[in-house]
Amino acid sequence: MSKKKGNKSLRKAKYVLYKETLVDFREHFWTFVGSFFGIGIIAWIQSFSLDKLDNIFLIGSFGASSVLIYGAIQSPLAQPRNLVFGHVISAFIGVCIFKLFPEQLWISAPLAVSLSIVVMQITKTLHPPGGATALIAVTATPKIKALGFFYVLSPVLTGVLILLIVALIVNNLTKNRKYPTNSRLTKYIRKKK
Repeated sequence: MSKKKGNKSLRKAKYVLYKETLVDFREHFWTFVGSFFGIGIIAWIQSFSLDKLDNIFLIGSFGASSVLIYGAIQSPLAQPRNLVFGHVISAFIGVCIFKLFPEQLWISAPLAVSLSIVVMQITKTLHPPGGATALIAVTATPKIKALGFFYVLSPVLTGVLILLIVALIVNNLTKNRKYPTNSRLTKYIRKKK
């Protein structure tokens, strides 16, 4: 490899590893505000409706979704269609697999995750936290497992809609951010301002 090619490769590596991760202070601020209020509203609703030990409304995959929809809003995986349908499809698959194999975790866990990924790919709704949503359906506490298909509606769908509404508000408060990316909804929101 020539020295010129080596330097070019080194510059590309530095750009990918360093420059791509740089985000200005305003982006940090809006990411914090969005994720704080999105998760905060879900936690607030849970605190009024459930016993403090019954953490069934605030599921872990919502934290991962928050990273995408508040911190990486330009990502195709963070767009509303992927957010909502990725979670709902994965929750449904997770519940179905748990009902088919309730006692065989060695098969239900990988099957729920793997099927949810493939179905999200087929439906063009790939959202990585959806894999966790499917896994939660088969590995969570007995209270979540007892929800059955209601798990798809609440906590999954209701929680995702809360995160989406907060993302639509917070990510469009400033002219430097727009969410969803290149959609009719974004153009409509921009016209109303």
